[in-house]
Amino acid sequence: MIKTIRARIAAAALLVVAGAAAAWAAGEAVHVDRQKWTFGGILGHFDDAQLQRGFKVYTEACARCHSIKRLHFRNLAQPGGPAFAEGAIKSLAAKYEVEDVPDEQGKVGKRQAVPADAIPGPFKNEQEARFTLNGALPPDLSLIAKARGIETGAPFYRVPDMMIRDVVSGYQEGGADYIYAYLTGYRPPPSDVKLGDFMHYNAVFPGHQTAMANPFVAGDGLVKYDDDTPPTIDNYARDVVAFLSWAADPTLEERKRMGLLVMGYLLITAVLFGFAKRRIWSSVH
Repeated sequence: MIKTIRARIAAAALLVVAGAAAAWAAGEAVHVDRQKWTFGGILGHFDDAQLQRGFKVYTEACARCHSIKRLHFRNLAQPGGPAFAEGAIKSLAAKYEVEDVPDEQGKVGKRQAVPADAIPGPFKNEQEARFTLNGALPPDLSLIAKARGIETGAPFYRVPDMMIRDVVSGYQEGGADYIYAYLTGYRPPPSDVKLGDFMHYNAVFPGHQTAMANPFVAGDGLVKYDDDTPPTIDNYARDVVAFLSWAADPTLEERKRMGLLVMGYLLITAVLFGFAKRRIWSSVH
């Protein structure tokens, strides 16, 4: 009985090792470089100017296909965010129309949006989106930075120490790193790759074929910044990724600040308890 259990355990271990080795040899996990973000690490914070540029990139390059329905106009003025002025938010909202409450006959009309409204998406429903985009359904970008991540191709025995490293460094930017790599990963397809209908080659996307066209295909200068930041594809990708990271985690700064306060409190409490313990038990020793 014991020999049978040992044999089964050994077989399972061999399968795990073989599977990991096969995946590693096949190159299934695409390498994604870690980027430096102002909101990364334990002391991370968002750059207001970068978030404002990122919102501009979203509205001019991404909003034609993608919604961000969990974000309201007023959120753009809240602390820890893009910090737009309230007047600018009201002017921005006034450019949109949203559905009004039903009237006495149950008919739903349109009205001018106000800061309390959610930012409208480009399509009325899923069917309209698929019909317009050749059957593809673009995801809502409200939580995309949390919904995406990086798959490591490291052997399974490296996973524990990599997890410890990420915990110590406070690494939570896997989604941001992936989206940046995806946005800058569009390439002409290799000669031996045949793309499907309405598909585009991307070096990072699993399978390397994505229905999303390159949003920055026009190159540098597509979006005109209001400050002195160079209007390059790299900056477009970085800025919109920062904006989407904030949209997915708008309380990041408050959360990290509270975490530091709690850790400081626990450290001081541990020191005080240590002194109390030594004082109480000093006569015993």
